[in-house]
Amino acid sequence: MNRRKFVRNTGLSAAALSVLPGQNLFAAAPKAKDKVKIGVIGVGLRGQNHLDLLLRRDDVDVVAICDVSDRMLQMSKDIIRKSGKPMPKVFTGDDYAWKKMLETKGLQAVVIATPWEWHKPMIIGALDAGLKYVGSEVVLGITLDDHWDVVHAAEKHNANVMMLENVCYRRDVMAVLNMVRQNVFGELIHLQGGYQHDLREVKFNDGEHAYGHGVKFGEEAFSEAKWRTDHSVHRDGDLYPTHGIGPVAHYININRGNRFLTLNSYSTKSRGLHKYIVDHAGEDHPNAKVKFRLGDIVTTTMNCANGETVILQLDTNSPRPYSLGFRVQGTEGLWMDVNSSIYVEGKSKPHQWDEAKPWLDKYDHPLWKKYGNDAQGAGHGGMDFFVIHAFVEAAKRNEPTPMDVYDAAAWSAITPLSEQSIALGNETVEFPDFTSGKWMSRKPTFALNDDY
Repeated sequence: MNRRKFVRNTGLSAAALSVLPGQNLFAAAPKAKDKVKIGVIGVGLRGQNHLDLLLRRDDVDVVAICDVSDRMLQMSKDIIRKSGKPMPKVFTGDDYAWKKMLETKGLQAVVIATPWEWHKPMIIGALDAGLKYVGSEVVLGITLDDHWDVVHAAEKHNANVMMLENVCYRRDVMAVLNMVRQNVFGELIHLQGGYQHDLREVKFNDGEHAYGHGVKFGEEAFSEAKWRTDHSVHRDGDLYPTHGIGPVAHYININRGNRFLTLNSYSTKSRGLHKYIVDHAGEDHPNAKVKFRLGDIVTTTMNCANGETVILQLDTNSPRPYSLGFRVQGTEGLWMDVNSSIYVEGKSKPHQWDEAKPWLDKYDHPLWKKYGNDAQGAGHGGMDFFVIHAFVEAAKRNEPTPMDVYDAAAWSAITPLSEQSIALGNETVEFPDFTSGKWMSRKPTFALNDDY
């Protein structure tokens, strides 16, 4: 028996033995809400983006916020005052104030925007507190066990856990999704994506310079540099895979008729972060002595049950313009976002790229046509509006979120799996099936609702 037949047959066996009602998992409650009472755990700079969008909505009451930073809480209070909305209850004082927040009377949903290592305990804490809707910033957890724990908790409580992956709603990404669903590129065979974004000024931020150029990280630093940079010191893998893999997963229906089978990762030498410190503070600065484990570029390859291959790249420690490096290639053509180009056999001139814009305009996704004006002014080119809108609409209507806990687990698990592969000398590792076989009968849900 070859490898692919073995994987498929074992998947069929798992499905046959499963006693979980796959189509009814996370089933909707019967009664819709006029408003959703939401709390926000973590109102740092990212959490403030979400807070601002929630405050703009008439169908949301922000009833509680929580953070350990007085500075971030004050900034959030200023946003709330400017909105004209009532001041929510504020929880602070220690690292576990969020547990008290979850006891807030009437709380129906929570948005989590805290450092990565807090996501798993906060998600499970919210589920154990009875909340049926949890929206979490990326990633889902640190270890592979973390991901299984969240999946099992969501199944236990019949609750919705949605990763707030905003790139899935980027306008060009959604137009390409529309093209894929209309078979413009034919049958998909290969996809690429990643997170290629110079974050050195984010990882070393003293909060004093208008545009980076500090070399502080850890407790004495500002915002994400307080915690994010430490992961680059201690870990080597694709630490931020979801921006690239989220859209790709929707294109090839991962967890809904398809799944990832195996993963393999390689990491380059680590030079960028050390060089940044030396260039801005000199060889004698204490942080110039720090040894960073994270390679400057991490490349991950995966194969899928339906025969596609996927390549992801993490590149955040080098001087470079921003690009997520998307490539969506099928039997009839492809799209690449780096050169903003499309080629469709029989419609493009042979061996010549078409400018992508006319294609993307033609296939602009219905949700962008409907809500494009509402998204103006929202973060990251408007896509932040859509991810919050989808979460709120699902909670308001008591319906399943369009991206669920299985999506969150599959995308986020790439991090610990890539760490494992690199640590094992770039060995290929098995990709777990978080759906326990239900992927074979589950249907696509993302961006198919006319409203969200």
